[in-house]
Amino acid sequence: MTALQQPARAEGPLRPPVRVPFPVVDEVARHCLQEEEPETVHIEVHLPGPLDAGRLRTAFGEALRRHPRILMREAPGRWYRRRYEWELTAEPDVEVVSFPAPGRDALRDARTRALTQAPPLSLSPPIRLEVVEGPGRVEGSEATDAVGDARAAGAPTRAAPNGTTAGRPGGSHGTVLFLTINHTALDGPACLRVVATAAELYGGRDNSPAAPPNRTTEAQPLTEETPSNWSPPARVAPGTPEPSPGNGMLVTELPLPHRPKGSPYTVNDQLMVTTALTIAHWNREHGARPRPLRITMPVDDRPRDATMPIGNGTRLVEVPFSTAELAAHGPDDMPALLHRTATRTRALKSLPRPQLGHGASLLTAPWAPVGVRAALTRGLRRAAAPWTSTTLLSNIGRIPYPLDFGDEAGRAHAVWFSAPARMPRGLTVTTASTAGRLHLALRWSRALLSHGDGAHLRDLFEHYLHCTEVTP
Repeated sequence: MTALQQPARAEGPLRPPVRVPFPVVDEVARHCLQEEEPETVHIEVHLPGPLDAGRLRTAFGEALRRHPRILMREAPGRWYRRRYEWELTAEPDVEVVSFPAPGRDALRDARTRALTQAPPLSLSPPIRLEVVEGPGRVEGSEATDAVGDARAAGAPTRAAPNGTTAGRPGGSHGTVLFLTINHTALDGPACLRVVATAAELYGGRDNSPAAPPNRTTEAQPLTEETPSNWSPPARVAPGTPEPSPGNGMLVTELPLPHRPKGSPYTVNDQLMVTTALTIAHWNREHGARPRPLRITMPVDDRPRDATMPIGNGTRLVEVPFSTAELAAHGPDDMPALLHRTATRTRALKSLPRPQLGHGASLLTAPWAPVGVRAALTRGLRRAAAPWTSTTLLSNIGRIPYPLDFGDEAGRAHAVWFSAPARMPRGLTVTTASTAGRLHLALRWSRALLSHGDGAHLRDLFEHYLHCTEVTP
């Protein structure tokens, strides 16, 4: 117990920290940790101006205290314990905010650390914030190698219509807030809520979330036949695997897809169709036998204000696509595919379901020591690999907070997220929108794909996203 988190007091020592059993999502993730592919979520917030180091440290520390559920570490326990437990701390065990030396490769190196170095669960909080100063222009397309070799610096970038690199100039004094989260403990939206609180404390401006968009909430039951969940779905066909383990990542900025006014589908449905068509095209190119696709979609029902529960708060649903509907995707077929996808996603979102399904709840019941249940969970995960969904599409949607850090630093003009991409999926697609632009991160397992593969998938994604811009 460190002096930082257990200060001496005249009236005697503090009471023991509060302990909270791991929720289902946390425990399953804890059972399946792998050193080769850390379960990290990365967030990068691009600001146009500079930040003061002392003020930022103070503001972020106070934001952590205002969301105390983030101040946690894994409690030690004996081998025969029945549960993992979080230990809530009054203060951080470590300094969360750091300022790496600025330089040409500082942003790339921060991305590499996010893919290779998870914040330890043994220290509170299981996140870190790196402030990368003066990164210059925000590249429209950047690839990052999980082991940080020189190839990442030569990752392909594309020209925008005006002849410059796609993206927004950050200027020589721009700043990137680079957050790395241990996904066993937290998810991206929860951590972004803490960043919004820090922005308000730092800049003195209101960072309350915008009102959610008005959407039809009435879901129709599924009447169409969809591929059975009992048959193995398609896998992402291997490209050019890399010899070293870990994840690679590519981030890019795209225009938000046009959607006719009054459309019965959402941008999320357009992204879902785009992801399905991209993978179907990729698999055809690589000679994979056509199979139905299933795409995992996180659903987050939490409020975005200061009452938002901190932790892993999304539930997962799987959206199916048949081989026939992905084989026909001409302009005349697109409206029907978008409408069918909208019907499916609304119906799946409305169904009450545990976060990871009923099977996970049984696995995490304390009927045996955690070590026994961990071995069983890992074995079942390997056995169920052929039935794992094809990929994961995590659409954060429009960033609900201004992320306004005041006059000098300004408002965020780009926010990227990426989710872990462990095999057997081997590929995740994460999207968010800020300032009217779509920020896409492709993340892959190096056992499946290479940087060149990632760049090709990005190009396919951009093509099919444009194809969804149809009129009735």
